[in-house]
Amino acid sequence: MTNYMDKSQQPILGNNTVDPETPKAGQWRAAMWKFLLFSALGIALFIIPFQWDGKVTILLGVLTDTLQAALGGFVVYIAMAIVSISFIGALAVKVLKPTLHEESPVKKLFDVDWFWLATRFLGMLFVWMIFLQVGPEFIINRNTGGVIFEDLIPILIPLFFFAILSLPFLTDFGLMEFLGTLASKVFIKLFKLPGRSAVDAMSSWFGAASIGLLVTMQEYDKSFYSQREAAVIATTFSVTSIAFTYVVAKTIGVDNNFVYFYLTIALTGFIAAIIMPRIPPLSRKPDTYHSGKSMLDEGIPAEYSTYQWAVNRAVTRAHSMPSLGQVFKRSVNNLFDIYFGLIPVIFAIGTIGLGLAEYTPVFNWLATPLVPLLEWLQIPEAAKAAPAMIMGFADMYLPALVGKSIESEMTRFIVGACSITQIIYMSEVGALILKSNIKLNVLELFLIFMLRTIISLVVITSVAHLLY
Repeated sequence: MTNYMDKSQQPILGNNTVDPETPKAGQWRAAMWKFLLFSALGIALFIIPFQWDGKVTILLGVLTDTLQAALGGFVVYIAMAIVSISFIGALAVKVLKPTLHEESPVKKLFDVDWFWLATRFLGMLFVWMIFLQVGPEFIINRNTGGVIFEDLIPILIPLFFFAILSLPFLTDFGLMEFLGTLASKVFIKLFKLPGRSAVDAMSSWFGAASIGLLVTMQEYDKSFYSQREAAVIATTFSVTSIAFTYVVAKTIGVDNNFVYFYLTIALTGFIAAIIMPRIPPLSRKPDTYHSGKSMLDEGIPAEYSTYQWAVNRAVTRAHSMPSLGQVFKRSVNNLFDIYFGLIPVIFAIGTIGLGLAEYTPVFNWLATPLVPLLEWLQIPEAAKAAPAMIMGFADMYLPALVGKSIESEMTRFIVGACSITQIIYMSEVGALILKSNIKLNVLELFLIFMLRTIISLVVITSVAHLLY
């Protein structure tokens, strides 16, 4: 590390002629420390496991649990306020049609299309019905809307608070550029993808699936990825973040085993990422570009080693970051965007999905072909686990919400891990893909979902039998 701060090394790293954005001389040392310190803080928050209160967890998990305990029963009132403001604000913008600047927070938070307006309305309607216990049992039952209202939301609100505000330390101060550059050759050989897709994957792993997917969509529109590459990245690397994985683990009751839970997910995702690009439907996608030709150039300058270029990219990114005050302001805007945009969707889709699971045989019918496979894999309570896994196509939370009632911890471990590695869920990732220019339809997405489910089951179950 000190070698790259030394003046003898600055002609390579600190006086870069390839990119004028690279900091020079004294600025290089300051930017290097900025990269190291803030990235270390991000790693400490999101990645490093430790023993706490009898269980292995991460610092983000400790902060979440502490705030959740402090809020107590008051958190449900916060949830009601969030969902109500989300719909009323969106309705006001839709009806009054005020003139809003493109960068206006009001426009970003409340200017939505009719579909999302209807979803926000359902979210608000359900939350008040559940609170007042007025309406059909399908909605207000403790095992349907009650699960969302009393079990899931009290975890999500404090989790989002800490995760969104602290994410820039992990994603915006050079760590992604550093790791992405180092991983580039691996991605090319193993996954048949450009090296820059490593950054898309890390945007998901360290941030959120939607973040990585949005990066992929933009890169495809700019013709940095072919249609095949974009389809592979969107359906293979738009994985749920560490923060969301913790939510699933906590919801389904395996957070006391979180490190093994996450390592199993990482192993499964790695194996699926090798297999999926090599089989239909992804392998049959054409290598054509949105503009007609590729705009990608991933060459590393001749005077740089891969490591030197990784350091250069990381320090340059850290140097380009604004003040902490501006970073915090942007994070607060992102936090409100998550609260107002996602919480109502969870109430709407989650309640309906749980209602279908509790009061109809729909998911049991769909899951019937999966039961023999689960029994062959010697998974306890296979008949209960199969519907939970199929529900993952609707929303990533549903398997955890339904699976939490399964008695076998091993089966809950398998269901929870599988829900993360399935990737395709229509409440977010699937909807974004369908709205993008990447040409994947609903049937293709469901086929990819099922293929990932089968691959995941084999790997996760093998690990689970070793652990339990």
